[in-house]
Amino acid sequence: MVRAVWVASICVVMLLNSGCRQSPPSFNSVDITGAQGYGDDFRLTDHTGKPRTMADFHGKVVAVFFGFTFCPDVCPTTLSEMRQVMLQLGPASEKLQVLFITVDPKRDTPELLSKYVSSFNPTFLGLYGDEAATAKVTKDFKIVARVVAGKTADSYTVDHTAGMLIFDTQGRLRLMAPYGLPVDKLAADISKLF
Repeated sequence: MVRAVWVASICVVMLLNSGCRQSPPSFNSVDITGAQGYGDDFRLTDHTGKPRTMADFHGKVVAVFFGFTFCPDVCPTTLSEMRQVMLQLGPASEKLQVLFITVDPKRDTPELLSKYVSSFNPTFLGLYGDEAATAKVTKDFKIVARVVAGKTADSYTVDHTAGMLIFDTQGRLRLMAPYGLPVDKLAADISKLF
């Protein structure tokens, strides 16, 4: 009898514990947790002139988007959507840092980056490096960026990866948010990483 009670107790505890386990969150973005070969750090300068690495944002969810200020569509759309995400998150938005890394170091000066990113949200940071640093960070983060000639030497455009990489509060790469993911779904994904 004692043994039967003991076995029954063990079964109840196991059942309760299995019900208490949290399953991993499901995301609207592509969950790339543990993906190998992606960069997890950078050494760039922000639009205020301050050197930056991923460690500067420890404790925050970090959304990294690569683009350029002369971009006619994808970049302003993505930054506008991130502004809306910040509004949806409300006070929790203080736990999110949006980083815009330029793939056009020739034209995207610190002054231009400052005006550009700040026009979407004053907390957004524009990051830049010289051509070598830009080539390194795009390679490390598996970002495609290809200059497409325009009618004049300065009217070129840059085809680039349109997705956004999202890191958790520990600096681990977790998500790749595809371009055009609805704002409410993106905000929901980010809030699960706080």
